[in-house]
Amino acid sequence: KDPEILRQSIIDLISNVMQNVISCNYTSIAFPAIGCGKHDCSVDIVVKTMIREVKKQIEIRNLSCLVKFIIEPYRQNIYDEFCKQLFSSNFHTSMEFHLPATWQISKENKIRLIVSKDTDEYKSIFNQFDEAMKKGYKKIIKIERIQNERWFMQYTAHWTDFKKRLNKDTEKRLYHGCREEAANLIIEDCFNRSFAGVHGTIYGVGVYFSSNAAYSHQYTNPNSLEERCMFLARVLIGKTTKGNGSMKTRPLGFDSTTDGNHIFVTYHDAQAYAEYLITYKSK
Repeated sequence: KDPEILRQSIIDLISNVMQNVISCNYTSIAFPAIGCGKHDCSVDIVVKTMIREVKKQIEIRNLSCLVKFIIEPYRQNIYDEFCKQLFSSNFHTSMEFHLPATWQISKENKIRLIVSKDTDEYKSIFNQFDEAMKKGYKKIIKIERIQNERWFMQYTAHWTDFKKRLNKDTEKRLYHGCREEAANLIIEDCFNRSFAGVHGTIYGVGVYFSSNAAYSHQYTNPNSLEERCMFLARVLIGKTTKGNGSMKTRPLGFDSTTDGNHIFVTYHDAQAYAEYLITYKSK
């Protein structure tokens, strides 16, 4: 498992395969996630090396062929890493990504922008929050749109996979309340399951969302200005089942767990996207 030996082995293999592609006039090729099964090689090294070397070989040999990466079912961590590396490498993929029409171009590459109060976008979010909170707050200070392109693309890849696998759209708009410090971390690096369990794990050890903003409000904390924050997130529910505290990951054959009512628990970081952050004051 020496990292350099692993890298060189992958480079040599891909070079030989590409030579065979040319010799046999193949128009497509499929690679497994080499060494990520029973050999338990580093997923990071394997995926980065494969993506980089395949791209390099295609460019220097001027090849035009379809390349597929085959990942075993339920190896979500490997799938996530391939998505991340494909996007960051500017590798041309067959998946089409369209950023939301509401997103604004920011010269400073800002990933959080304040939504203007006189827009339909603001009014829609305000009305949803106001109804869900049942007037149990004083006022909204601001609504920020989160424009984390890398995270959004990973989420979109999951959305495409869920839609293809389940033959229906299972996306929901749900709330997630948290401390201001946690919100800042989430905006930069998505919903991190390593923090799961901070407020309990009654329906599974994952990230909790609710369609009931008043419920999510319980998990917010006021900052020095008495302001609280809550995300309105896009969440892929997929096939869900009743959860319990012993579930450290999703049950086989399911994508999330639930209380059977308004709570949903996800188990993969890119399974949800924090679309808006609502900053408000409670009564």
